[in-house]
Amino acid sequence: MKVLLQQDVKGAGKAGDIVNVSDGYARNFLIPKKLAVPADQGSINAANIKKSAEKHRIEVQRKNARELASGMSDLTVRVYAKAGENGRLFGSVTGKEIAEALKAQYDISLDKKKIRIPEPIKSTGITKVSAHMFEQTDASFKVEVIAIEEN
Repeated sequence: MKVLLQQDVKGAGKAGDIVNVSDGYARNFLIPKKLAVPADQGSINAANIKKSAEKHRIEVQRKNARELASGMSDLTVRVYAKAGENGRLFGSVTGKEIAEALKAQYDISLDKKKIRIPEPIKSTGITKVSAHMFEQTDASFKVEVIAIEEN
């Protein structure tokens, strides 16, 4: 029996695939658990429409990520942190602080987990940081750490 998988099924295929499985497996397991539907023309057309919409959505995300990444190469994000003598910070600058500064200064929302800091930023100055935008698109920008003097 040919079925259209609604979800990934180990040993059968991925969501959206049309697979040929035994009648009993389809009727007793896949269809009752809503893991698959019988592959008739209507369900195949619906799956094709869903796949093309998903492909279009991913292409738009990829395009937006590339545009944002190309624009970020010139950015310098300023992060303010408490520091002692010689510009040594109390603690370090984290991805969360960089993401918050990006949002505040340039209105760019970026998940803190996507920011890649080559080594912990523990002193004032400029550091080059990269961020994973989408699939194979990365952006590099500068982070300038400015000291706030302890009183």
